[in-house]
Amino acid sequence: MTSNQEDRPADSSGVSEESYEQLLEEYSNPTPPSEGEVLQGQVLQITDQGVIVDVGLKQEGVVPLAQVTEANGEILLQPGDAIDVMVDRRRPAVIEGYISLSHERASQIRAWETLEKAYRENLMISGRVLGRVKGGLSVDVGVPAFMPSTQVDLRPVHNLDALIGQDIAVKIVKLNRRRDNVVVSRKAAIEEETNVRKSSLLSHLEEGALVTGVVKNLTDYGAFIDLGGIDGLLHVSDMSHGRVAHPSSVIHAGQEITVKVLKFDRDRERISLGLKQVMPDPWETIHDRYVPGGRVLGRVVSVTDYGAFVELEPGVEGLIHISEMTWSRRMKHPSKVVRVGDTVESVVLEVRPQDRRISLGIKQLEADPWTTVDQRYAVGSVVEGRVRKLSEFGAFIEIEEGIDGLVHVSDLSWTKRVQHPSDVLKKGQVVQAVILNIDAPNRRLSLGIKQLHPDAWETFFRAHLLGDVVKGKVSRAVSFGVFVELAPGVEGLCHSSELPAELREAEPPLPVDSEYDFKIIKLNEADRRIGLTYLGESAMEDRQRLEEYQRQAAAATHGFEEALESAQAFIREAASGPEGPETDHSAGPAGNPEGQDHETDDESRPD
Repeated sequence: MTSNQEDRPADSSGVSEESYEQLLEEYSNPTPPSEGEVLQGQVLQITDQGVIVDVGLKQEGVVPLAQVTEANGEILLQPGDAIDVMVDRRRPAVIEGYISLSHERASQIRAWETLEKAYRENLMISGRVLGRVKGGLSVDVGVPAFMPSTQVDLRPVHNLDALIGQDIAVKIVKLNRRRDNVVVSRKAAIEEETNVRKSSLLSHLEEGALVTGVVKNLTDYGAFIDLGGIDGLLHVSDMSHGRVAHPSSVIHAGQEITVKVLKFDRDRERISLGLKQVMPDPWETIHDRYVPGGRVLGRVVSVTDYGAFVELEPGVEGLIHISEMTWSRRMKHPSKVVRVGDTVESVVLEVRPQDRRISLGIKQLEADPWTTVDQRYAVGSVVEGRVRKLSEFGAFIEIEEGIDGLVHVSDLSWTKRVQHPSDVLKKGQVVQAVILNIDAPNRRLSLGIKQLHPDAWETFFRAHLLGDVVKGKVSRAVSFGVFVELAPGVEGLCHSSELPAELREAEPPLPVDSEYDFKIIKLNEADRRIGLTYLGESAMEDRQRLEEYQRQAAAATHGFEEALESAQAFIREAASGPEGPETDHSAGPAGNPEGQDHETDDESRPD
């Protein structure tokens, strides 16, 4: 036998007979696991008492069913699943004949190992929010951890209960295994994710690009859009082609929208976004829908001092200027005609797509009264109207709706020196005037008030000639003479050279309001000038004597004429007496010689 053993070939595995026996002994009597050693087993069976697990020992182990059951009663494992366990010598097995195993203690050890690694390498881990605790939230990260309320988000969170039950990403900011103390931060995890997304976004972001973001918050001037790591501003003017009263009428917080990058400042990390730029611009085809002269309907969206804005369609507004609301010029404010919210009809006056402007008019819906003004009024006719406005150069009188005429200050009075129309007229006063000129193309109507009465100057010039002696009252004195009122509104100038030498040195030369006789030495009707020379008091006495003599001569002439008329009447009566005709007939040629007849005739002829 010995030779047989010597002749046996060596084992190919290189294991001696003694080593093989040692291995067989170790397999038959495996070394029990050390305290706290985590084993990986395989689920063999799930019973009502526990989970049977094969951990490579001579006996299978059992894990209490409660350690692998969710709060809702759902068992997390299936036969064949791998499971971390450790021998639990502190409590008996739930099933006799099996090794007592603890999945809970093994999970905690694994969890601490994972947490220590994440803490060392600054890694993010996942946790589930369990509930609220004093000062923050309790988070399950394999072991219970504390998350302060200041570490929940980048901004203060007022409703922490909203996170309960959610799985969140956190980073470990503090860890002490001996005290079972773990502090986590969701804020740090969000910041890291934000920085990663921000770097990725900035690397390929450019103006004109279309990006998708989430509305973060709204302000009165716009909205901030989270593009993923960086915020962009969507101004209210870039939200819609139409009028936007507030951003909330277009978008709301949390809404996902696609916007266009309008401006991008890479150094300052500022992004301007536009929403209306991704929608069709209605002004590009505006000429297809609105033509000058056409009638349109719209809604008044704004009223200003200079007019009203009318929305014709979303993104298209037109302006009705105050001057295009009525033919009348007495319009004070557009609110007298339209109000916000009114639906109005108007006429398109002008379309300017390049300026994004449409001019509208309301008054064009009615006929222009100036087109027929020369047919309804004639120069020289008298009209009646209300004083609408007073200015330094005259007064505007409205004779009908939309027709105003101007009375120049020089046409207010023949006689008064009018400094301002308010000296004669009052706003709102109803007056009559004469039409002096009609200029329909230029929408001008000239009126006159003084033309309602005769011109005092014209009357005076018609009644007087050079050399006439007139009586006048000294109205005012000037350095070169005195002005004399010859008739109401008519003045003449008596120059100093036309005054006696003894009066020239007096101040004034003639007392104001005194009456004297003057002789007309100059008449200029075109310039309305009358030159006078002073006749003095002696002239007045001579004139009085002349007037007395003329009265007496007139009386004498009247007496002589009466006597002459009486004599002529007597002669006519004597010549037509009863005997006269008979004597004439009897004294024929046969009874009286011719010479006697002539002699008798001579004697009877009155002297």
